[in-house]
Amino acid sequence: MILGLSLALLIIILDQLSKYYVLEHVVNEYGVVPCTSFFNMVRAWNTGVSFSMFNDMGNLGVWVLSLSSIIIVCFLIYWLYKENNKLIQISLGFIIGGAIGNVIDRIRLGAVFDFLDFYIGNKHWPAFNVADSFICIGAFLIIMHGLFYQTKDKEEKK
Repeated sequence: MILGLSLALLIIILDQLSKYYVLEHVVNEYGVVPCTSFFNMVRAWNTGVSFSMFNDMGNLGVWVLSLSSIIIVCFLIYWLYKENNKLIQISLGFIIGGAIGNVIDRIRLGAVFDFLDFYIGNKHWPAFNVADSFICIGAFLIIMHGLFYQTKDKEEKK
């Protein structure tokens, strides 16, 4: 459990520091800073969830989405407490840290600050941040573990 919670704390710190630095020192006056032919740093505010779903809920959305995230984090912490597999502990730490990082934005700023903008031509992937990245990585690792490693565990028990 300590491993997952330590990673969660590290991710919260990395997420909040990256958001502060980019907002205050990179995109504060410009809104868009081109970096490469496929990547920009942008100032984007997401009041919804992934890909800006539920973006039109206003101030109520901040509290509903924050409370929902906190409830989910509580379930994930309980899972982490029960989990013995190190990969799953790491994955849960990634998800918990990312979720809390975005909740901090919602409560403090009224929206989640996204700043990573990847694109090809004029087709842009929705902007995201460090917290979103760790949530996706954690979820991916849990899915891969469920698909491949649990199957091996079941075969070894036979």
